[in-house]
Amino acid sequence: MFAEHTLDTAPAASRRAMESTMKRLGHLPPAVARLASSPHLLDGFLKLSAMFEQTTLDPVAREVVVMTVAAHNECHVCVAMHTGKLRALGAEEGLIAALCEQQPLADERLEAVRQFTLEVLRTAGGVGEEGLGVFLAHGYTEQNALEVVMGIGTYTMSTLANRLTRAPLR
Repeated sequence: MFAEHTLDTAPAASRRAMESTMKRLGHLPPAVARLASSPHLLDGFLKLSAMFEQTTLDPVAREVVVMTVAAHNECHVCVAMHTGKLRALGAEEGLIAALCEQQPLADERLEAVRQFTLEVLRTAGGVGEEGLGVFLAHGYTEQNALEVVMGIGTYTMSTLANRLTRAPLR
């Protein structure tokens, strides 16, 4: 149903974002080619994900947020892409497997990120003092808590759009 656009078939407003993605990755992922049907969604996701990468959460903690959302929303594209990103960051295979299988993480600090992400999702942001306290007790800050919300929002948009467009892995 959703077209897998090329630079020639995409709406003009999507082409710059597509070219930028191709330059950065060396190819155009099918998910991006399909999201190009909505220049606003594509541009918004790319801008938000770039901003999320600049947050004060460390890179692996950011990936824990992304993978928790991706697995929760059953987005095979995001799970595959971010599995690769975790490997590039040197993450252990046990951590990756646990995230994919939605299981507790051996690293207590990263598990606190995963649990906080799930609690934000479960409560639609209405996390109680205890839940926030557990997150903060693992060395995270109020700023980090809001950054988790940003990651959830960014990757909820991506996972839902990827599922809607039935973006393939290839």
